[in-house]
Amino acid sequence: MIDISVGSATLGLSILGIIAIIVGIVIAVKRNYTKKAEGELIEKYKGRTHESNLEVRNKYPEVDVFNMSGTFFNVGLALALGLIVLAFGWTQYEKAVYIPDDALVMDEDIEIEPPRTAEPPPPPPPPPPPVIEEVPEELIEEEDQPEFLDQSITEETIVEAPVVKKDAPPPPPPPPPPPPKEEEIFKVVEEMPRFPGCENLPTADEKKACADKKMLEFIYKNIKYPAIARENGIEGMVVVTFVVEKDGTVTDARIVRDIGGQCGSEALRVTQMMNDQNLKWTPGKQRGRPVRVQFNLPVRFKLE
Repeated sequence: MIDISVGSATLGLSILGIIAIIVGIVIAVKRNYTKKAEGELIEKYKGRTHESNLEVRNKYPEVDVFNMSGTFFNVGLALALGLIVLAFGWTQYEKAVYIPDDALVMDEDIEIEPPRTAEPPPPPPPPPPPVIEEVPEELIEEEDQPEFLDQSITEETIVEAPVVKKDAPPPPPPPPPPPPKEEEIFKVVEEMPRFPGCENLPTADEKKACADKKMLEFIYKNIKYPAIARENGIEGMVVVTFVVEKDGTVTDARIVRDIGGQCGSEALRVTQMMNDQNLKWTPGKQRGRPVRVQFNLPVRFKLE
């Protein structure tokens, strides 16, 4: 199989070359016919009348361009086929993404505080123990015999309805429901979250290596070196932390290490692009169920 793929520069040069050939042919034919018409053909048809000129298709039949219509048609067809072949063979190559060495290796351990979750209120203090007082024996009196009242009701008994106060205040409203309990955010789990696009690989190690590569390509393809950092020669590593939710979205993205020159803001912007482009991570799992996991992303800025 013959590889006929061409790049953008080759295709552009080929089109310009074809146009130059067509223009050159037109100019050459025009000069040739003009030279003939201004030479012997003027003397040859000098005695032709005006009426006789109408009977012929051209004033000078020897230089009639329509005589070469078949040749021009074949040339145009060949050029059109050549352009079609070049168009089908046009291959557009993606720009190579520069990824620094050890892009995912942090220079030093950075203590990152996990995002705070809503803590439950402290329990109320226990009630004080009851105080038992001893009663002297002389104060203990014999208990009075209970008095039994007749509470039987007959048909003739009149029962009075309780008196309801009209100005009684309304009952107090029910207490508000407790706030929803936020789930715990893990730092390390059995299956760490992965960048999307590598779920068809067989082993976990291959999935992780592929996901790290795709994540670095996404970061360094979309990142733009800030002009103020480039002008001042600022280089170094920015660390952005975020939470990968159970549905794969990225939340609570923030900068935990910055080198200045708007590098931190640029790294944060690219991190938030994951949600803008609807990129869903493979969530982390603990004991087989998805959980919220904190992920720390180092981004290196290095002048070429």
